Amino acid sequence: MKFYKQEKERLVCLLCSYYCKLKVGQTGVCGVNKNIGEKIECLVYGYLSALNIDPIEKKPLYHFLPNSTSLSLGTVGCNFRCSFCQNWQISQTSNINKNNYFSVDEIVDIAKEKNCKSISYTYNEPTIFYPFAKDIALRAKEFDIKSVFVSNGFESSEVIADMKGVIDAMNIDLKSFDKNYYKKSLGGDLKVVCDNLVNIKNNGIHLEITTLIVPTINDSKEELENIVKFIKENLGVDTPWHISAFHPDFKEFNLQRTKDETLQIAFDIAKEYGLNYVYMGNTTFENDTVCKNCGEILIRREYFNVLENKVVDGCCPKCKTKVDGVFL
Repeated sequence: MKFYKQEKERLVCLLCSYYCKLKVGQTGVCGVNKNIGEKIECLVYGYLSALNIDPIEKKPLYHFLPNSTSLSLGTVGCNFRCSFCQNWQISQTSNINKNNYFSVDEIVDIAKEKNCKSISYTYNEPTIFYPFAKDIALRAKEFDIKSVFVSNGFESSEVIADMKGVIDAMNIDLKSFDKNYYKKSLGGDLKVVCDNLVNIKNNGIHLEITTLIVPTINDSKEELENIVKFIKENLGVDTPWHISAFHPDFKEFNLQRTKDETLQIAFDIAKEYGLNYVYMGNTTFENDTVCKNCGEILIRREYFNVLENKVVDGCCPKCKTKVDGVFL
């Protein structure tokens, strides 16, 4: 697909749901997609700000190829302006290091050489470099290497439709359930993010949700319940939910780190509503995956390390209940 369309004297960017209408020479909200005249060019195509090999559990994805490694990459730029961003040095700049170019084939070759089962588009918002990510993903599929998006969920509906059969798994930040907070403090639109989550699920892309719990911002019992109810009613109780501890960063050094007690409250709410897979991140809690039917511990973890994986052919070895996810 083309990632833009003509509208009178402007080109409309189709990568995210801002649908920026750009005159010649203008760049979108993300800072890295520019109307150069005959087309909108993704200025960060091939130019990486970060390239690492991570455990897939770090994305975090706990039900997608557990105990495998993922070649993780990012560029610069973002379409959100989160004041607590942990990667703000790359996400909140549009300064491109032109010395750091990698071709599609070079990236796939690195993944092959390092025996990575997937490539993750992460660190900054990958939607803004989807043309590059898509080309990598399609090439990687030739070698049975899967592709993962770690995203804020503000993709355009066109990109979500295009992702089917291209992107295999996504972890989406559901940052809040307050539409005003989304609009004024983060960017985007809560309804669009929620609609996108449903569309991603319906497209058969493996989906896990992350909520960074920020003290005084989104840690009220009412808001946590609203997030849980949305997941249950729209995405299903088998959708993994990662509740993650905030630590002071970027513009939010005035706030305290999230207390373990707050994470426990969120965990308990999720369990009361029947979510089967709830995990607490950025803390010392154990994050075992337990069979939803018989309670057997299926995957034992310590931080991002898998200590034991009992899943056999995607099922619990004890009661044969299918474990929701994608397993090696």
